[in-house]
Amino acid sequence: MQKTVQKRTLKTRARLLDAATELVSQGGYEALRVEDVVKSAGVAKGTFFAHFQDKDALMAHLIGEKLAAIFDQVEQDPVPGSVAELIQALAPVHDFMTSERYVFDLLIRYSGAAAITEIGPIARCFERYVRVVETWLNTVPARRDVTSELLAEGVQAFAIQAMALTFCALHGSERFQDRLDIYLKAWLTPAA
Repeated sequence: MQKTVQKRTLKTRARLLDAATELVSQGGYEALRVEDVVKSAGVAKGTFFAHFQDKDALMAHLIGEKLAAIFDQVEQDPVPGSVAELIQALAPVHDFMTSERYVFDLLIRYSGAAAITEIGPIARCFERYVRVVETWLNTVPARRDVTSELLAEGVQAFAIQAMALTFCALHGSERFQDRLDIYLKAWLTPAA
């Protein structure tokens, strides 16, 4: 039988999340310290670890929620009709994903569910990315020799590659959007 979660436990978790959200808004994700979260929330450090395995688990929750909210907005915007519009439509997602090196690294580490029992909010957002792009590809002139799901997975893979290169000293001078534009035109354009 599953144990009912007490209201006090839910309130404590909410206080931790609220404190962390406020601290992130002041100093960013990477600068967040567990000590500051527990102090701001008014709880013991052990209480934090009763709710989250570590800082990264807390950040996975916060970053996943933020990414889900960005997708909510992106899905309300007009459907793109070209590769350039597709890149522009995804810009809020990509901007957040590259907002900090720590955010990008955490997103990559939590993007799959292979090593964890429960699929977390970040893995769900990566799946959502593919589903959103797959739907959009019905309106973007694109190759049709492979499924739109495979095309969407390729868009995501190329976006991740382009994001990774923005943090690379050898490639950091090239704009993310320019690199992604080259990749997606090559990937999506039908063969002549």
